[in-house]
Amino acid sequence: MDPTHYRPAHELLADLEAGRLTSERLTEQLLARIDQHNSAINAVVTLDKAAALERARAADRQRAAGEATGALHGLPLTLKDTWEVAGMATTAGAPALAGHRPDRHSDVAERLEAAGAIILGKTNVPLYATDLQSYNKLFGVTRNPYDPERTPGGSSGGAAAALAGGLTPLEVGSDLAGSIRTPAHFCGVFGHKPSRDLVSMRGHIPGPPGTQSQPDLAEGGPMARCSQDLELLLKVVAGPRPADARSWQLVMEPAQLDRLEQTRVGLWLDDPLCGIDAELSEGYRALGRQLEAQGALVANAQHRLLNLEHILPAYFNLLGSLLSASLTPPQRRQMKWIARLDKWLHLFGPVTPFIAEYGRGVNQAAHQRAVWNEVREKMRSEIEPLFEEFDVLLTPVTPTTAIRHDHSQPVFKRRILVAGQPRAYMDQFCWIALATLLGLPATSVPVGLTDDGLPYNVQVIGAPGRDLTTIRFAELLERAGLAGFQPPSMA
Repeated sequence: MDPTHYRPAHELLADLEAGRLTSERLTEQLLARIDQHNSAINAVVTLDKAAALERARAADRQRAAGEATGALHGLPLTLKDTWEVAGMATTAGAPALAGHRPDRHSDVAERLEAAGAIILGKTNVPLYATDLQSYNKLFGVTRNPYDPERTPGGSSGGAAAALAGGLTPLEVGSDLAGSIRTPAHFCGVFGHKPSRDLVSMRGHIPGPPGTQSQPDLAEGGPMARCSQDLELLLKVVAGPRPADARSWQLVMEPAQLDRLEQTRVGLWLDDPLCGIDAELSEGYRALGRQLEAQGALVANAQHRLLNLEHILPAYFNLLGSLLSASLTPPQRRQMKWIARLDKWLHLFGPVTPFIAEYGRGVNQAAHQRAVWNEVREKMRSEIEPLFEEFDVLLTPVTPTTAIRHDHSQPVFKRRILVAGQPRAYMDQFCWIALATLLGLPATSVPVGLTDDGLPYNVQVIGAPGRDLTTIRFAELLERAGLAGFQPPSMA
């Protein structure tokens, strides 16, 4: 393993600043790494080598002249193929967008380049970013660097696989149904879903190219191989949209934690509606004991909303309402039948609890959606006392480690194995629902490997707006040796 490929972004930037490394050399090394290893995992699907090298040389000239542009000056990286980059193919995995080359950056790409980053190319996603596995007819299947028979997750699966494979130092994912947190969990890297509306989604596909509105539930956020890089990148991509910047500026609350000792940690590791594999459960409980040994105050969290029976109906309803605009009339009619057959769905096999509410959300009237939105806002207010008692809440990310590839159709017939028993594919949405529904910051942190050598993460959730607190907690876990990226054997 060439250590350059796995060094943290903040260390690479320090070397660039000190003159120990040039942007051109670093870019050449990453391009060579991609040439050597990408074929095994198919994470990077679009490259612009000549332009990247030219921008790297320009970055070196600017630095030599004392004209470095920002926090990421001269750092090459890849970007999830849902963020529009001017002049570069942006497909969201859709054949219909194979020729789409935007003439304008997404706000995220604009912020990256304003900070001096060099966008090398794009990483793979499922069709229109709508699956928990990353594959499509344009670019094929992305494989997990720890086991090519398994998926790296979705929709930011190419991003997570590229990080784990040492093909990029940083990535920006997007998360509606765990699409940052789950790939990070499957690939043993760090990912952060920010608080509500912290990162502009303009220029993200979906919606359709040209969409200006900020979608409900969806957030863009940083992915990296260490927590310090999460904070570095979040501070680059977060902030008001250009027009909004005339009236407000981003000021994130500083981290509330300085050390593990006396940190108040709540655990929510069990729910009767969505069990998890025994090895994960044991790993999380062992983490709780290790935190106690470090002096943290650890307890099982108690709150009415720490119950999937309360969270899932609102989450699935609002998710269905959001995605309804992208469905065809036949698809909407199918969802209506799923809602009508709610009581009998279990006769056809395992069913994710309250999934019929998704079908209702797809077809509901605007006034019904408004009622559910108010339910959600009351929950968001109601959760605040939990974070007066605890600094962070730890939960699973999904019920299992990385699942095996399964591209069978229809999706609702797919199954996952949890503790040896078949469960519904959509059960993978359950544990991410709380933070998504309520707009809470959630950091996916690698905390171990299973006996099979597969990585797994814990989800660190915080109060609204306390993004730097959940990321700081991840950093404290790293310092204590309780968390961290472990390279796959391909390294």
